[in-house]
Amino acid sequence: MATGILFIISAPSGAGKTSLVGELLKRMENIKASISHTTRDCRPGEEDGINYHFVSREEFVGMLEQNAFLEHADVFGNFYGTSQHWVEETLAAGEDVILEIDWQGAAQVRQLFADSTSIFILPPSKQALRERLNNRGQDDSAVIEKRIAAATEEMSHYIEADFMVLNDDFEVALEQLMAIVSAQHCRLPVAGQENLLSDLLS
Repeated sequence: MATGILFIISAPSGAGKTSLVGELLKRMENIKASISHTTRDCRPGEEDGINYHFVSREEFVGMLEQNAFLEHADVFGNFYGTSQHWVEETLAAGEDVILEIDWQGAAQVRQLFADSTSIFILPPSKQALRERLNNRGQDDSAVIEKRIAAATEEMSHYIEADFMVLNDDFEVALEQLMAIVSAQHCRLPVAGQENLLSDLLS
């Protein structure tokens, strides 16, 4: 059985990454999103085990000491980490995995999974990014300005990815994202098709 493909998706806060991934998961089969562990508070509408695994700082540090994370980061004073065991187990079962992580985490994962596929999602403009962050109604103006500054730094790393998706029109961006996922299954060598190819060429 062919192993799954690891997709690393990065974007600044407010670029629409989570919405795009959520819709992609509804429309495509045999693909799962990794659920990160985080020490930040659960926001309205979020569920533990669905959006994130919400843990205390003590629990997170304990997992860190046990080398449980594929990658981890400190974002605005909160810790985020990806379970290495879950990712490896899911890929081995032949399912694709999506990691929604920042550029630093993406760099860490690419070192461990050289055959992974990196995708960077960008907003159409900085003004659009600011409007999306304001429309969330979750942060005050000071936090939003910090997020804008962090987004500028984050976006400078788009060049490290394999693909770039501009999220101006949601449906167009979603189609591009799905096309990237589909195309990666057609790359050579096509894992799991060795018997078919042997038969065709004999």
